[in-house]
Amino acid sequence: MTRTAVDNSSHSLDREPGPRPVNAHVHLPPNFSAFEDVEAVVNRARDEGVVAVGASNYFDFSIYDRFARACAAARIAPLFGTEIITLQEDLRAEGILVNDPDNPGRTYMCGKAMVGYKAPGPVATRLLDKIRASSEERMNAMAARLTDLALAAGIDQPPTIESIVGDVARRSGVPVGWVSLQERHLARALQESVYAQFGPGERGNVLAALLGSAPDPTIVTDPIALQNAIRSKLMKAGRPAFVPDAEISFDDAYRLVLELDGIPCYPILADGAEPVCPFEDPPVALAQALLDRGVYCAELIPARNAPETVDRYVSVLREAGILVLAGTEHNTQRMIPLTPACRGGVTPSDMARTTFWEATCVIAAHQHLRQTDRPGYVDAGGQLATGFTDGEMRIRSFRELGEQVIANAQSTAVVA
Repeated sequence: MTRTAVDNSSHSLDREPGPRPVNAHVHLPPNFSAFEDVEAVVNRARDEGVVAVGASNYFDFSIYDRFARACAAARIAPLFGTEIITLQEDLRAEGILVNDPDNPGRTYMCGKAMVGYKAPGPVATRLLDKIRASSEERMNAMAARLTDLALAAGIDQPPTIESIVGDVARRSGVPVGWVSLQERHLARALQESVYAQFGPGERGNVLAALLGSAPDPTIVTDPIALQNAIRSKLMKAGRPAFVPDAEISFDDAYRLVLELDGIPCYPILADGAEPVCPFEDPPVALAQALLDRGVYCAELIPARNAPETVDRYVSVLREAGILVLAGTEHNTQRMIPLTPACRGGVTPSDMARTTFWEATCVIAAHQHLRQTDRPGYVDAGGQLATGFTDGEMRIRSFRELGEQVIANAQSTAVVA
């Protein structure tokens, strides 16, 4: 890429100075989500003044065009991404925890600004089909095990895969072919079955039989608490309904993101786990590990983290030239603000919010450029754009373009 490939033409748009509220990681229905449909996500973002929202769905992107239309109507910049569960076999062999505190080598990975979701090429199609088919095989097996456990506990007519898919499609207002189930969908369906068949006074004995021990009193009347208990007691490693994830390699996931014109991104868990996973500790070691893997973008879900932890990781990674985004996931039924906040609802520091804004602008610029087949922040091999005197000039140039892209989304204008 040459310096002139970045369009920095001026636009007479009124916009607030400094960082604006942005969210780079939200799961949209029919993925498991706090929201029932895409329009609810976008309306909440508009009401909070969030100016860019990044979708990060697993397995299927059919909802993204509808998401883009809703964002256009609300004058919000849509960003298209994904989340993939991968395996680093060498780290598993060494017993190293990455960003999953329970499974060595298991690595969550994200893709950002993936404009290629609309028309994936043969390599991307093969990888997407492999990932989705493996996930659906796993969900079918887990659902069968949950059915056996439910029947043994005295729960009549537990939910089937077909009924769960149908309910998700109905709630989200999408065709059933767009639904690819996750663990949380199965847990919610079983929780709803228990609540429908048994009153609060009857649930204790049934749940004790289902979960293998007397339930915490909170789950008798708190459906979300019961969903979490079903996952932790029945569906996690070593539990009776557990089925291992398909072993999608980190390299395959990285290749998929690039094939979809996106930017590979590493989601940081940090002190969302206790202790911090060794791969991520200290932050300077994490930064070097990401650079060694050709990953120049990372993200935090700040609600997991103490404010000082957020600042430590943001400052170290940004000093290493790594973009740092922020999101909320919204992958449970508990509704929280779409504006990212640290643990306890604490507002991130000015430094962190400025860095999140900068990274979001770079992502928006990459997406805009790739939509018109121009070179983006990384190329098809994952290499950073060339034609800049240094990394700071590269980030600054893409940030400036991204600011225009986001501002134009607010004004419904289009950057040439």
